[in-house]
Amino acid sequence: MKKFTLLVAVLMMVAFAGTGCKKQQPPPPPTMPPQGAPGQPGMPGASGMAPVTKTVVVPDAVKGTWKAVKIEVEYKEKKSKKTFTTPLNSEFKVPDTDLTLKVGNFLPQFAMAADQITSSSNNPENPAVQLEVFQGGKEIFHGWLFSLHPMVHPFTHDKYAITLLEGVKK
Repeated sequence: MKKFTLLVAVLMMVAFAGTGCKKQQPPPPPTMPPQGAPGQPGMPGASGMAPVTKTVVVPDAVKGTWKAVKIEVEYKEKKSKKTFTTPLNSEFKVPDTDLTLKVGNFLPQFAMAADQITSSSNNPENPAVQLEVFQGGKEIFHGWLFSLHPMVHPFTHDKYAITLLEGVKK
């Protein structure tokens, strides 16, 4: 009986010692679905939801103040950059490229609500420009560029980078 008790005690010590020495592995980080993936809660196309269309509202004070934007185009292969001043609501063919820019609205203090995009004031505190980029006639970008936050929804391309520098007053 003593041998049996001793054997049980030794086996329990080995079992506890083995579990106590195991290195705790942190759980793997959760995988995030790609942004805007259909079928994800709250995403367009989930449960038959239609995407929310946001109306762009440019306050009159903003319309009367800004006439153009300065956009920088980086030619990655040439390792050079050029700045272009482009009027609002116009098309611009980027020299030495097959890119055409459609410059839309400029909002000096970009603000977004549930159903609209507007400017909170006329102060350039969060400048943004509405931009469409076409390559060979095909749209390759449609969105907003932000001068203070260029990595938020940036235009990505192998050969070119496009950045909003600032708005130009009338």
